[in-house]
Amino acid sequence: MISRNTASSPLPQNPAPAWAVGDIVVRRIDEVALPPQTGPWLLPGATPAVVAESPWLQPDFADADRVLRLASHTFALEAGGLRILVDTGIGNGKDRANPAWHQLRTDYLDRLEQAGFSPETIDLVILTHLHTDHVGWNTRAHEGTWVPTFPNARYLADRTEWAYWAAVDMEEARRQMFRDSIHPINAHGLLDLVDVPGDGLRIAPGITLVPTPGHTPGQVAVQLSSRGSTALITGDCIHHPVQLAEPAIHSHVDIDPAQAEATRRGLLAALADTDTLLLGSHFPPPTAGFVRSHRTTFRLDPVPARLA
Repeated sequence: MISRNTASSPLPQNPAPAWAVGDIVVRRIDEVALPPQTGPWLLPGATPAVVAESPWLQPDFADADRVLRLASHTFALEAGGLRILVDTGIGNGKDRANPAWHQLRTDYLDRLEQAGFSPETIDLVILTHLHTDHVGWNTRAHEGTWVPTFPNARYLADRTEWAYWAAVDMEEARRQMFRDSIHPINAHGLLDLVDVPGDGLRIAPGITLVPTPGHTPGQVAVQLSSRGSTALITGDCIHHPVQLAEPAIHSHVDIDPAQAEATRRGLLAALADTDTLLLGSHFPPPTAGFVRSHRTTFRLDPVPARLA
């Protein structure tokens, strides 16, 4: 059972964009806006012509040239007496094959602390999947080595996800990511692997992991529930709102594109026209919204953040 650590919890100095889900306040902790070339690389099917068919994507989710906007951020929240971080972004000072991620120098940790979530106060880090841009702040550089950024936290990942990467023949860039961002937390005894059944796994009051495979075999979304309100943090089962309009648009790095599409369609159909707030792990501001039926598929009805 994950328990609350005893480190003090500072009050926010600079409020972060936030959404209320019952008694749970979900804060977006920004890392970096991704460069314009990210969209064509990541979602090659989202051409300007495709974007033009959904005018609601502009100006928030696509620019004037109908190029997708994407971002790297994480979500911080308190639920069930735990201080929780969902994913950890790209990280600083790490050698990466993607030039946009290589040797970053962002103020992410400052933003996290200013929002009231000092690293030592985090109880639980949920890793939706083990991709480079979701695990980077697992560790930080210290005296020539990589040490856990959140030393009092348990880091949670799906066992299927771990088993897949343990068995696959990884390219060097991915091996490097495991060396600097995954293996150190395991070596420190902080990594917990869980089995997520088809109907989800409740890991704390108000927090359920929902299996959303396809992008990776063990990709999970995170469902929040409090006082009759619900929300879902996507991970990478949905990269961008354009995939609501065209669920068949695949990510360039989906391991099983057909399964990813089936997962996405099923998830969107279940969320459509409900009051469940969708929080996109790579959606640019306004980041969140309600899924609404639109023509033969869906659209996102944005819900602006407040500062908290």
